[in-house]
Amino acid sequence: MRMTYDLYIGDRTFSSWSLRGWLMLEKSGLPFKTHMVGLYAGTYRAELAHLAPARTVPALRTPQGHVLSDSMAMAETLYEAHPDAGIYPKDPAARALARNLASEMHGGFGALRNDCPMMISRVWEGFTPSDAVSADLARIEFLWALARERHGADGPWLFGKYSVADAFFAPVAMRITAYDLPVGEAANAYVQAHLIDPAFLEWHVASQSKTHDPWPYPMDLAHRPWPSVNHS
Repeated sequence: MRMTYDLYIGDRTFSSWSLRGWLMLEKSGLPFKTHMVGLYAGTYRAELAHLAPARTVPALRTPQGHVLSDSMAMAETLYEAHPDAGIYPKDPAARALARNLASEMHGGFGALRNDCPMMISRVWEGFTPSDAVSADLARIEFLWALARERHGADGPWLFGKYSVADAFFAPVAMRITAYDLPVGEAANAYVQAHLIDPAFLEWHVASQSKTHDPWPYPMDLAHRPWPSVNHS
C-alpha cells in the first residue's frame, strides 16, 4: 500500500506558493491528495487549524502525520524521504547550486513579488516595471543563466531535469508572462518551458473553474487573455 501525502493549497490563479508546493509533488511523481482552502474567502485559518503549526499555504502532512508549513522545509523533507525522486539534482555541485537558487527565491525578490502578484489568467498591457523590479529581473536572469551554463545541458530546465529550483521559479515565469516583463532570449525560452509544461497546464486548467468578483488585484491597465497553448 502506497502512503499518500496531503497537500493543502489556496487559490490556483493567485497563490504562487501553492503552485510551488504542488509542482514539487506532482513533478516528483509522489502520491498525494490536494485539499483546497479558502485563501481569499478568509476561511483558511480555520481550515488549517488541525494542522499546527501551519498558518499559511501550502501546508503538507506527511504519511507519518508530520506537518510542514514552509516550502523549503517541504523540499528538504521530501528529498530526505525520497532521494531518487528528482527533488534535487543528483550531482553534488548541481544540488548545492539548486539549493542556493531555491533559497534565494524563497527569501528574496520582494519588489517583483509586491509589484507583480501572480495571476495566471490575463496579461497586462503597458505595465512599466520599477527600477527595483528591473533589478530583481536582472538578478533572476543571472541565476538562471548560471545554472543553465553549468548544469542545464540535458534539458530545458535550470539543471537539465526538473528540480525544486524550477518549482520555486515557476511563479516567476508566470509573473514575467502576466506583466509582459522584459527578459532576454534565454530567459524567455525558460519561461516558455514552464508555460507548456504538462503539470503547469493541468494546474492552469483547474484554475479556470473558479471566477473572481471583485478581482483581488485590480490595475488600471488593459489586458489580454492568458497565452493559449497548442496541445496538438
